[in-house]
Amino acid sequence: MRNSSAEKLKQWLDAKVKEYNQASFIAADPVSVPHRFSKKQDIEIAGFFSAIFAWGNRTTIINKSNELMALMDQSPFAFCTGHTDRDLERLLHFKHRTFNATDLLYFIAFFRLHYSRHQSLETAFTLRGASMEERLAGFHQYFFSLEEAPPRTKKHIASPERGSTCKRLNMYLRWMVRRDDKGIDFGLWKKIAPADLICPVDLHVARVARRLGIIKRKQTDWLTALELTGYLRTLDPQDPVKYDFALFSLGVTEKY
Repeated sequence: MRNSSAEKLKQWLDAKVKEYNQASFIAADPVSVPHRFSKKQDIEIAGFFSAIFAWGNRTTIINKSNELMALMDQSPFAFCTGHTDRDLERLLHFKHRTFNATDLLYFIAFFRLHYSRHQSLETAFTLRGASMEERLAGFHQYFFSLEEAPPRTKKHIASPERGSTCKRLNMYLRWMVRRDDKGIDFGLWKKIAPADLICPVDLHVARVARRLGIIKRKQTDWLTALELTGYLRTLDPQDPVKYDFALFSLGVTEKY
């Protein structure tokens, strides 16, 4: 039986999820970028770029993601799979923080190869293993399996094998996998269950979770993400990462 303080915390977090898991959340968040598209593959690619770009100021993240979509003629799937060498020239000056044209060209090369063999990016996350830890590690290995993979680009795709929280990939997976009637997350992918997702952990989420006593680990790493998600599964075993809306918004919007 849940004690009274734990039950109060659950009720409070549930109320915060209800407050922030609304369509109004979309406009100021990087998830707004894939929401501009209707084709499944466009959503996957636009979402992937905006998730990978998601560190720092959210307005800048959205603007740089939209800039890239414009460079891709607002058709990221068609561009990645059907571009010419001349098309790629327009990308050579693109940069977002430490992500530059070298990284971008490799991402596009990966997408071109992957979509020549698969209909969805989902299969890239389900090629190896059953746990999310195994799947994320498998994705990292697969993503960098092309011979021309630049060593510098590997820093942009996290892996639990290196202890990372994998915040951006876990956020992307939340967008693609989680589904409800609120319209923020897309729920496009069916091979991964929402119950298996890992909560995205950044400094804001970690700060709030520690203040609430949800996590005890002092470091912010992959084990922290597992500790947090383990607690959230006690609140909702089938949809633990819905609490990302509460924890993130408490940290960023409410400065909790």
